Amino acid sequence: MNPSAHGWINKLLFVENFSTSLSTIATDDFYKELRRNGFIYGSNVSVFKDYVVNTDFTSEEICKVNLITAFNYIHSTTITSSSFVDSIIDFYTHINAYKASFFSELLGGKKNVSTLEKILHKRVQIDDNLIERSFNYFITNALLFTDILAYKMYLKTEQISEVYLKNLEAAIETVVIQTLNSKILKSDYDESLIDLFEQSRRYHDTKKMAYNEALSYITEPLEKFYLLDIACMAAWGDTIIDKKEYDFLNKLSEDLDLEVTNTDEATSAINVFYKKHKNKIALLSSKNVVKTFYNNSSEMVTKLISRNSKRLVKELQESKDLMKLLTQSTIRELNEDEQKRVNNQLLDVFKSIPSLAIFLLPGGALLLPIVIKFIPKLLPSAFDDNRVDN
Repeated sequence: MNPSAHGWINKLLFVENFSTSLSTIATDDFYKELRRNGFIYGSNVSVFKDYVVNTDFTSEEICKVNLITAFNYIHSTTITSSSFVDSIIDFYTHINAYKASFFSELLGGKKNVSTLEKILHKRVQIDDNLIERSFNYFITNALLFTDILAYKMYLKTEQISEVYLKNLEAAIETVVIQTLNSKILKSDYDESLIDLFEQSRRYHDTKKMAYNEALSYITEPLEKFYLLDIACMAAWGDTIIDKKEYDFLNKLSEDLDLEVTNTDEATSAINVFYKKHKNKIALLSSKNVVKTFYNNSSEMVTKLISRNSKRLVKELQESKDLMKLLTQSTIRELNEDEQKRVNNQLLDVFKSIPSLAIFLLPGGALLLPIVIKFIPKLLPSAFDDNRVDN
């Protein structure tokens, strides 16, 4: 089977015929296997239960196999009248209405396996020429499991709630910030990452969510397992989970009504995974993942803006309000209303420039504060007529 060639989904679903065996797997075992494969961490290193031989698969190909397997598990364990392929295409059609036009050119036509293959290919892969490959893969797929959680909700309710999506993303951000803040000794990069998350949240069209409120929206077992692992990833950023971080993770586990053993299991899982596979994943070979993550974020944004400068300048100059606000942001902090206006208008700009599609994906909005910081610096000519004197 070749996940980059036409017909791979049919090969996996019908030739390998693993759908029946999937439905017999317990929910927690399904999740633990996805975590062992690296899917939960955004760093796929092996195929779910080794259902197919993958000695020469790329990380993106492994990710596609694990993604379709996860969708298949949810579909096979949920009561629904929708066919498997149609349900995923319908799901992304609904998501598209809320999450900008990333899949627009693929939706609205025939609902078949070929269309689904194209959607999944685009979902897990961004053009290699745009971003350094290792970091591109990590940031694009770090929150991919949110697709699975949203799909499960879609099958249960036959609709995608914008409120559900926003609450899920806000809950993840809140818990990550709380985890980073729990560190005994914070480096400059820890502080920078906390600030990045805080700014990103302010640029979203959602109110700041308190810890208890965030957890009130996390009710499904898979959501709880995932949130705890996301917190472990944040705590593990310097490859050490200190006592204060561990105490917070224990409290989080308790507040999520998980078993006491869940914290030890989650922290052990992330340690084992990263130590075993760090040489395969460039980002993880760093002694300080937080530092590498932040530096790579800045480098990636700089490359994207520079390589799309002409088109970006043209789009920006068509929005006087956005130009004014970006210029103002260089000398003062924008208020809440201004931040939301910048967010909405920038996303409209990104929709018109395919190369900037990464900012429309789950997790991509996290980089908006860096985008806003660098645009005036990297495109000074666009702002000459809008210079604001101190």
